[in-house]
Formats: sequence, C-alpha cells, structure tokens
Amino acid sequence: MGGSSLRKPVIEVRRSQRRRRTVSAYRDGERVVVLIPAQFTRAEEREWVDRMLERLDAREQRARRTDGELSTRAQRLAQRYLAEHPRASRPVSVRWVTNQNGRWGSCTPADRTIRISHRVQEMPDWVIDYVLLHELAHLVVPSHSPAFWTLLSRYPKTERARGYLEGVSAAACLGYSE
Repeated sequence: MGGSSLRKPVIEVRRSQRRRRTVSAYRDGERVVVLIPAQFTRAEEREWVDRMLERLDAREQRARRTDGELSTRAQRLAQRYLAEHPRASRPVSVRWVTNQNGRWGSCTPADRTIRISHRVQEMPDWVIDYVLLHELAHLVVPSHSPAFWTLLSRYPKTERARGYLEGVSAAACLGYSE
C-alpha cells in the first residue's frame, strides 16, 4: 500500500528559467509544489512529478517512525554489537523526543532510558543506527572514555555517521554535540 493518502494531491508545477538541471518538491498544505527547469518537455515534467511524489512519500514515511520501531531497532543493534553486555545494553525505554535542542540523543544510565531527537527521524538508517548505538554504549560505559569508543567502533559506519552529523550540524549552525 504505497502513498500517504487515498486521494492524489493537487500538484502545482513551477517552471524556472534559472534552474538548469535540479528538481525539487515540497508540500504546501494540501498541494505539492514541484520546481523544474523551464526547458523540460511535458514528458520530462510528468516523469519528474511522479519521481518527486515518490521521494516525498518516502521522506514522510521515514518521518513517521514510531517509538516502538525505535525500540525494536535498539534491541537489534544491542544484540548485534553489544551481545556480551545483555542487561546493560537493553534499555528500559527508547523514544523520540522533541525537546533535544543541543544533542542528537541522550541516555540516563541510572534509569536506563534513551531519548533520540526527532531531528534524526528523517536521516538515513545507518545514521539512526549510529545515534542509537552511541546511546546504548552509554548503558555499558557512561563516559566518552577509550573503552566507550572501542565499543562504538564495532559499528562499521561510525566515522561516516559522525561526519554526516557534523556536516548537518555545521550546515544548520546547530552546534549539536554527542
């Protein structure tokens, strides 16, 4: 069952003389606005409108990730990367929160709770996995000591994910930290 609604959205195509190759789209209330280069043919317009509707739908599906899915994902990561720490790597709760203004995630080892910023919801899966594993590792090692980074280095995309998050933070001037 694809699509986020039963009815097809109203689509507004805006052609731009300044655009040469790029196409973008966004929702504006009930309509979808698709920005395309002015020189596109009608066939190219139809192709790109369909493609952009699929991309918007995929982005919105990612944004609808639930606390339950996040918790299941955390369990899977803990079993794969922290198997020798079964109790410590299994949090009491894992949830999305909207009040994380200076961090991508946080962990309270004393009560074994993990909170992940809603800003991470639309990021690629491998980045979400890194943020979750980072917080799960704090259930084993509360500090950012060498032992902590050794645990986290088991995740093969650690450096790539850290670079991604640093780039997002720098581009948005957010100043987020781990």
